[in-house]
Amino acid sequence: MLSILAALLCMELCLSQRINTGKQTLPKPIIWAKPSSRVTKGTPVNIWCQGPQSASAYQLYFEGSFFALEKPKPRTSVSKAKFFIPQMTSNTAGRYYCFYQSGELLSEHSELLVLVVTGMYDTPNLSVHPGPDVTLGENVTFSCLLEGGTSKFFLLKEREPNHVQQGHGNKKAEFPMGPMTRAHRGTYRCFGSYNHHAWSFPSEPVTLLIPGDEGNTGLVPTDPTSSLVYWEDNLPTKESGLQKGSALWDHTTQNLIRIGLACIVLTALICLLAEDWLSRKRDKEGNNRSASWECRRRLSLQCSLEEEQKDAISMGGLKAIPGPGAI
Repeated sequence: MLSILAALLCMELCLSQRINTGKQTLPKPIIWAKPSSRVTKGTPVNIWCQGPQSASAYQLYFEGSFFALEKPKPRTSVSKAKFFIPQMTSNTAGRYYCFYQSGELLSEHSELLVLVVTGMYDTPNLSVHPGPDVTLGENVTFSCLLEGGTSKFFLLKEREPNHVQQGHGNKKAEFPMGPMTRAHRGTYRCFGSYNHHAWSFPSEPVTLLIPGDEGNTGLVPTDPTSSLVYWEDNLPTKESGLQKGSALWDHTTQNLIRIGLACIVLTALICLLAEDWLSRKRDKEGNNRSASWECRRRLSLQCSLEEEQKDAISMGGLKAIPGPGAI
């Protein structure tokens, strides 16, 4: 019994250690989109998720729901997986993140990748007041107008991934800027939007010039969707909420497993104690039956001896009485 109980306790300790090992998380993977995170409607896009060489599978999630599973090809120089979206639409625009699996461990989720679909509405008109030729220290105001009607606008500066401003207004939004420094020079475009992930066509570019910068070739307009990364202000809050939900789920699952293991061990212990009690009871009853049988056997033997003694005495008495012709 002790050996069985020791084995059960060892099993519980091993499983508990396995759970604690499972709590360890691997470093987060890297996620990116190609050709860009801002994609024209109907254009294909690839989402890449990269982890270590030991990664055996990758999982992609879209807006918190499972999207796809990919396994990297063996013997590749870089361990990564590609998730292909054949056509960008408003249904495929949104927030993506990925995990990778190594052995039985699952990594932390990657940073959030926000895919934006463009070309959904009319083209807005962008202008700047008092004009695109500015002097140092001057204040200017960009105006983005969309006749189709919307209340949300975005102003982007090319070649600066995180330079995105958000404005609100009825068909029109203004973006004051200044005092001017050389850091403000560059090419700007605006988009109209009904939500964070579906934008209009880009406006025509407007380039701010400071005297002496006319020959700067870096201000030549380029594809507005090729070098800009969209930044959403409330992403850290959503990400932390996702982490809290995942941690709460893990904690609850681990507690349920531990409770289950404790119940199994307790049930096994009760069964072993009950079996030991029954075994002792059976042995005691057997001993009692043996003692009773021995007592009865001895009593029977004693009774037989007493009967024989009585018979012997009776026979002796008969021999001592004289017969009629003895006088």
